[in-house]
Amino acid sequence: MENRTRVFAATGLTVGMFLLVQLGALALVEPFQQAGYQQVENPSDPTNSLVYVGAILVLTAVMLAVIKLDVEWLLRGALIFTSGLLSWYVFSVVVPAWVVVQAGGAPVNVVALAAAGVVALALAVYPEWYVIDAAGVLMGAGAAGLFGISFGLFPAILLLAVLAVYDAISVYGTEHMLTLASGVMDLKIPVILVIPMTLSYSFLDDEGMAGDADGGEPDASAADGGKTPEADADETHAEAERPEISDRDVFFIGLGDAVMPTVMVASAAFFAPPEPLVSGIALNLPALTSMIGTIAGLLVLLWMVMKGRAHAGLPLLNGGAIGGYLVGALASGMTLMQALGL
Repeated sequence: MENRTRVFAATGLTVGMFLLVQLGALALVEPFQQAGYQQVENPSDPTNSLVYVGAILVLTAVMLAVIKLDVEWLLRGALIFTSGLLSWYVFSVVVPAWVVVQAGGAPVNVVALAAAGVVALALAVYPEWYVIDAAGVLMGAGAAGLFGISFGLFPAILLLAVLAVYDAISVYGTEHMLTLASGVMDLKIPVILVIPMTLSYSFLDDEGMAGDADGGEPDASAADGGKTPEADADETHAEAERPEISDRDVFFIGLGDAVMPTVMVASAAFFAPPEPLVSGIALNLPALTSMIGTIAGLLVLLWMVMKGRAHAGLPLLNGGAIGGYLVGALASGMTLMQALGL
């Protein structure tokens, strides 16, 4: 009974963080657009997706090289800086500009910059699980919002489909994402969401984490069963059977697994014609059903992970996001070609 309660609590925490990333991205869609944060000139160009996938492959190779050369501090520093940068994007549109200075001819919101600095500093000096998760949700919402307004409907669908295939290959085929996840796990940075299974769990004190997550994209591992010290001796990537997760203190799910399907949610909210369902947030029917599809995929993924093996997350999560979006788009009166962005 106690193990079942732990599993339900961990599942609820995971779903809650995914929902926070989704709702955060939807809340940021309009502010990001008004602030001019759209990352490409033509969001409808499908080559944007291919360029991004190419960037992922290059970044993956660079990160694997850094890990092989045993200079992980470079990777940790770069990712903490990226965390601060994404946090600044978010804070710059949600924190009132009480104090503004000119930097290079452009106004800078000092309070927003300071808040982003606090996030980066907290990750650098005290990366406990709740610091990692809070920063991950903030970064995830920001990244998904930025990509959501930068990828039109067809480019978003194409991006998610290609990444789902890549995820499956890199986890079940080449397994290089497992190697990458092994290397970044001990860096204690928000490329993962940490799901504690006990109230006493401390991410700072956990010395037996490395080597058993799999990946959604190069900066984020997909759902994973975690590891106990007792399991270290006989585990080899995803091929070794792991103990039931209910017997462990923690499991991990990649931040990219929350971000990538949320790109579809944000893109649907920004580019699909139906009017928002509520005021104050960019939530229309296609975005809502895309959220539902993502959570459905997440629940299936967690059910599989609870059996004790690492799994590729994006096939289920991206598939749920795309499928849910198409259902909502068609139900709102869009034709199939319109829903596909063609």
